[in-house]
Amino acid sequence: MSQQTERRGGAVWALVITSVAGFMAALDNLVVTTALPSIRKDLGGALDDLEWTVSAYTLTFAVLLMFGAALGDRFGRRRLFLVGLTVFTGASAAAAMASGIDTLIAARAVQGVGAAIMMPLTLTLLTAAVPAAKRGMAYGIWGAVNGLAVASGPLIGGSLTEHVSWHWIFWLNVPLGVALLPLARLRLAESYGTGAPLDVPGTLLASGGLFGIVYGLVRSPVDGWTSPLVLTGLFAGTAMLAGFVLYSTRAKNPMLPMRLFRSRAFSGINAASLLMFLGMFGSIFLLSQYMQGVLGYSPTEAGLRMLPWTGMPMLVAPIAGSLSDRIGGRPVVAAGLFLQAAGLGYMAYAATADASYASQLPGLIISGVGMALYFAPAANLVMSSVLPKEQGIASGANNALREVGGALGIAVMASIFSAQGGYESGQAFVDGLQPALVTGAAVVAVAGIAALLIPSRRRDPEIVSEAGQESARIAETVAG
Repeated sequence: MSQQTERRGGAVWALVITSVAGFMAALDNLVVTTALPSIRKDLGGALDDLEWTVSAYTLTFAVLLMFGAALGDRFGRRRLFLVGLTVFTGASAAAAMASGIDTLIAARAVQGVGAAIMMPLTLTLLTAAVPAAKRGMAYGIWGAVNGLAVASGPLIGGSLTEHVSWHWIFWLNVPLGVALLPLARLRLAESYGTGAPLDVPGTLLASGGLFGIVYGLVRSPVDGWTSPLVLTGLFAGTAMLAGFVLYSTRAKNPMLPMRLFRSRAFSGINAASLLMFLGMFGSIFLLSQYMQGVLGYSPTEAGLRMLPWTGMPMLVAPIAGSLSDRIGGRPVVAAGLFLQAAGLGYMAYAATADASYASQLPGLIISGVGMALYFAPAANLVMSSVLPKEQGIASGANNALREVGGALGIAVMASIFSAQGGYESGQAFVDGLQPALVTGAAVVAVAGIAALLIPSRRRDPEIVSEAGQESARIAETVAG
């Protein structure tokens, strides 16, 4: 390790900086949902315009994640992290000062660009700063903070809107970003990936494919699955991603080497991540509305009552990360996913038009423990399934799949909800909510099965040198 890395690097500083940055990026996925009525009152706009204040961020974020990771690998991960953080912070200020709905949508799209550059590099920078033996705990804290951000978005957005102003949803990011910029410049060590030139054809195919699929998914609840634009986006996006896979199997320096998916660990954890976010995002999206629209809680009251679920990662995830260091990530991740599925199933059973909070509490606690057990070991499994020089793109790919899973979850579960129920009455909402939650539970259970396909013993890429020790290490592992 160089003197510069020793001087700049520091596990604690890296953990603080990357966790706060990850929190900011993850929070903005759902933070706007509970503020939409207030935004519409102030800025006007039709329902479709309001949906775009959520979708514009999701779209650019998901589409550019792998490209952001590739830029960091090529030009320096700390350098690009600073660029992404600057863009995100500036766009947050622009969103807070937006005077019209179109300006707000544009600012949200730019926010997504900054988050896409920043988010995958948080995990790579953290990995570079923390010794291999202590990464489970570090990933646990990082995962706890990110999980809390995703799950508490509706609570934070609703509370700020109810008690201050919707503008503060975005102003909140500005002092955090301004404080992180000098800390990141001074306290994070620079690192690079393979040094290969940017894969322009692969980037265009992957970005175009993700754009088409995510566009179709985020618009399907509003425009309908048979809308020409939705169908065009889904089919064209799928075709471009298929082309990306074919191209990447033959390219000399592909953005995402397809050989990574030959690893059961890499394939299994990415499949589990996509399915986990599908079930979780869709459930949170509907349950936050259920607590407010059916049970009559204010946004703040609903958020507080969901804390046994959304706040549990802060308590359990660091323990889960440490546990994964001892027994491996597979059993911890799988147990977490099966608990999350059981919790969602219980909440589907307990949901009624006049349900008491006590009847819902067991499901919230079970889901919270399950989500906490998933987050930390999942990050560890992703980063330990590839070589150090490939960790940037591995993080970008995993984050992209999570975002696609989240968009798919909202689209699919909203469609199930609309087909079986509606907003006409409390009972009509419950009629749609229950089958949607059952679907979410089933999907997360499948994610648990995918996690069981991960090998029980992982090789640590930090001990695999680029000078040819990989084969010797694998042989030693097999012999042992």
